[in-house]
Amino acid sequence: MGKLERLSAEREGRTLSRRGFLMTTMGAGLAFGFARPASASQVYPSNLPGGGMFEPNIWCSIAPDGTVNVNVIRAEMGQHVGTALARIIADEMEADWDKVKITQVDTDPKWGLMVTGGSWSVWMTWDVFRQAGAAARTIMIEEGAKLLGATPSACSARNGMVTANGRSISYGDIVARAKPTKQYTPEEMAKLPLKPASERRLIGKKVAALDIPAKTTGAAIYGIDAKIDGMVYARPKMPPTRYGAKVISVDDSEARKIPGYLRYVVLDDPSNIVPGWVMVITKTYPAAIKAADVLKVNWTPGETVTVSEAEIIEHGRKLIAKPDGGVYIFDDKGTKEAFQSPAKTLERSYTCASVAHYQLEPLNAIAHQVDGVWEIHTGNQWQSLVLPQLAEALQVPKEQIVMRTYLLGGGFGRRLNGDYSVPVALASKALGGKPVKMILTRSDDMAFDSIRSPSLQNIRVALNDDKIVGMRYDVTAGWPTQVMAAAFMSKGIDNKPYDQFATAGADHWYETGPTQLRTISNDLANRTFRPGWLRSVSSGWTPWALESFMDEVAHELKQDPVAFRLSMLTAQGRNAGEAPDSNGGAKRQAAVLQRLADKIGWGKTQLPADTALGVATTFGQERGMPTWTAGAAQVHVDRKTGIVTCQKVWLLVDAGTIVDPGGALAQTEGAALWGLSMALFEGTELVNGTIKDRNLDTYTPLRIGDVPEMDIEFVESAEKPMGLGEPGVTVIAPAIGNAIFNAVGVRMRHLPIRPKTVLAALNGDKTTA
Repeated sequence: MGKLERLSAEREGRTLSRRGFLMTTMGAGLAFGFARPASASQVYPSNLPGGGMFEPNIWCSIAPDGTVNVNVIRAEMGQHVGTALARIIADEMEADWDKVKITQVDTDPKWGLMVTGGSWSVWMTWDVFRQAGAAARTIMIEEGAKLLGATPSACSARNGMVTANGRSISYGDIVARAKPTKQYTPEEMAKLPLKPASERRLIGKKVAALDIPAKTTGAAIYGIDAKIDGMVYARPKMPPTRYGAKVISVDDSEARKIPGYLRYVVLDDPSNIVPGWVMVITKTYPAAIKAADVLKVNWTPGETVTVSEAEIIEHGRKLIAKPDGGVYIFDDKGTKEAFQSPAKTLERSYTCASVAHYQLEPLNAIAHQVDGVWEIHTGNQWQSLVLPQLAEALQVPKEQIVMRTYLLGGGFGRRLNGDYSVPVALASKALGGKPVKMILTRSDDMAFDSIRSPSLQNIRVALNDDKIVGMRYDVTAGWPTQVMAAAFMSKGIDNKPYDQFATAGADHWYETGPTQLRTISNDLANRTFRPGWLRSVSSGWTPWALESFMDEVAHELKQDPVAFRLSMLTAQGRNAGEAPDSNGGAKRQAAVLQRLADKIGWGKTQLPADTALGVATTFGQERGMPTWTAGAAQVHVDRKTGIVTCQKVWLLVDAGTIVDPGGALAQTEGAALWGLSMALFEGTELVNGTIKDRNLDTYTPLRIGDVPEMDIEFVESAEKPMGLGEPGVTVIAPAIGNAIFNAVGVRMRHLPIRPKTVLAALNGDKTTA
């Protein structure tokens, strides 16, 4: 029995369990891009015939039994991305949702850019999948018309059926009888007519999520569950610094006493992703944990072994103070003149601490070589980024590497960086291609985390006639895209590359007169750790500064903070917006802010002492794909302890067309709670060149008891759908900071906001805010 038959038999016998799943190592599954029936989604139909499927394009297929399969290249990490994307195709092709299945595919160049991050999935896939669905519908109508003895113009398609003159035929019967072979090129698909929004039956409607059953029964396979016959286990002994460490000596005398210990491997890494790593190899995972604990390694550490968080922030301050350096995103004519003789200027600095990802599923991967092809079994968010890195590490062409797809037990940007695949691949190579599985412990995971960089922002404005007439905005942090995907960076006005994911949010839609926006890479941060993308990335810190500052300016000018913001959202010039992604421009941001203010009774609500509302607004993840967002928080401040309690949050979101209402709500709720966690509870610091907090005893994210009441509303819209995975993060922290000021009159300018900082500010310590 071959591999495919074995897997099919397991499915038919209902014996496929998540913990007991066994990945075999031989057979046809090695083919690149093979949509494996036992892939991560585990919802591919078990009754799908071995042949006879019709594939109008690479994105979908129709089987003779009417089953529609949608190929998904985005990672599933709890956000139900497969359901969201499948319904785009299914709606456009008029499929029967009860017969729709998804397959999350392995790597193959034909899929193009494989990345799940930046809230891009629906936005990036919308046009392609609508066209793919239209192609399938068009062919079903053409072939159905022949079988019904009618013309295509006399036929209509709905719910997996083609109907003409009172007679109907199912998509499955059309495939079985007509055996269609027609396919459209991407260019041809782009010209096909699409359904108007008024005829959509799945998009924006309540439908069952396709991935829930397998997750509920335990049939779904996560990377941490995967097994391969004959595999051994590995755990790293990581060096004292991320870069530059060299192994001097290794003593495994104590490790040899651990039952199941086999050996250690000093990794030779041409990619320089895991320099100085030593891996213990054992027969079991418990043995790997114990052996790594007692393995003794001496290193020569890298140059950043003494670097602290405070030094990184101070280095950023010095970078900002230099008139040259960095990259200008805005550099309007007249900025210098605006600051020559204003009636008043206001300048403030804001900082954010390092933040870890701490996803539920610790990092893990399996690597082995079969018939000259390297297989990497893991959950990953950016396969297109990891493949060339693996190729460099293994010193083989990337065409000789395939990444097998699994569900992710949380990603949040950590698994965009696939660095965890490199050490296990190198360990397997050292063992002659033998299967090796690496699972990081929680403390390993934290030590190896690509943390959100500490950041510093400095904003200065010139004020005349009770308004801003000029702005200088500088932001500096470690640049993850520069470190890991330099070719992916954007270009500033002087054509210099910059990391858009370390700056987005600062490139605001307010009219602030001539404006300079400069972004600066903190090279000390880049050398000390591997900066990472973390949910909302820079949009998790830039609105903190900008929206806190806008509140400060409004109070300085004795203006209402909401009215002040609305006066600057004029949608003029670069803020006017462009089709199709930012139609309406700043007017849409103004609309969500006004609607939010009306909803919360801004300026009219009477609250108890030391309790107040704060507001903030931004545009979500990126200027090129704005999700217009306004948020409010109601907080109470305990003057005796400094403890800030967030009692309620409101979010008003214009993300264009909402494809998956349930998923959109869940995404936004989760993002808002992440924002709350980073505002009041969550953060760490760098000490001696590495992260200080290694587990949940000292790293303290939001707990269930701290979850506030939430009120989330989406603007009904027919505009192109934008991202929803991250915008909910963006406004929470500044809304809380502004609410604290409104409640007790002290300004917070550092995240996270700790009780001791609030208490010190209440006691008159101006250095703590």
